[in-house]
Amino acid sequence: MVLEVRHVKKSFNGRAVLDDINFSVDSGECVGIVGRSGCGKSTLAKIIARLINYDSGEIFIDGELQMIFQTPEDSFNPRKTLGWSIAEPLRSVKSDKLSVVSDLLEKVGLPADYAKKYPHEVSGGECQRAAIARAISVNPKILICDEATSALDVTIQAQIINLLKKLCREKNIACLFITHDLNLLPKIADRVIVLHGGKIVEENSTAEIFKAPKSPFTQELLSADLFFQNLQSLPIFFNAR
Repeated sequence: MVLEVRHVKKSFNGRAVLDDINFSVDSGECVGIVGRSGCGKSTLAKIIARLINYDSGEIFIDGELQMIFQTPEDSFNPRKTLGWSIAEPLRSVKSDKLSVVSDLLEKVGLPADYAKKYPHEVSGGECQRAAIARAISVNPKILICDEATSALDVTIQAQIINLLKKLCREKNIACLFITHDLNLLPKIADRVIVLHGGKIVEENSTAEIFKAPKSPFTQELLSADLFFQNLQSLPIFFNAR
């Protein structure tokens, strides 16, 4: 187990945003977290990443944790090259950083010379690949992907999801994949947690969530027009891992 969340609560201005959240994630497992806007999923991601504090509860993390954001351009220093940013977490490492950065870029499908490029000189998908390279540079035990593909077009989304799935499998990295788009979950997630009103209303394997959702809130999400647009393609992804 690399992550365990116990009875976590969080309020803003007296309004409960997260209410008694409990779940765990094992090594190499990808857990999808879904729910409508305002359900608390991004707040939960930021709490686990220690970007904001929680009111009560406990969070246990075994090892390094890294976060991949929705808009990668905003997470890079625009005045620094991608190579500089990817190497930044390695400042204390005594090694050939140029070689390490080149290897990381290769792992995420980018040429080594992209280390010399600035964030504004590459596409959104390429920038997200560079963000993933930076995230895996410290050999994390868990990645938190907070809407990491929502700013990308459908083709690039698929490429990034396949990349994340490949890296997590090869390195046995756990992943929290936070999204509002249920269509993405069968492509990457082993298990799904559904949030509504700051509470976990359902948790099950991805296949079971799509086959026989129990919560009315999950059923409502699955019946949305966005889901049915790609319904026919779902079965090919149930054995993605």
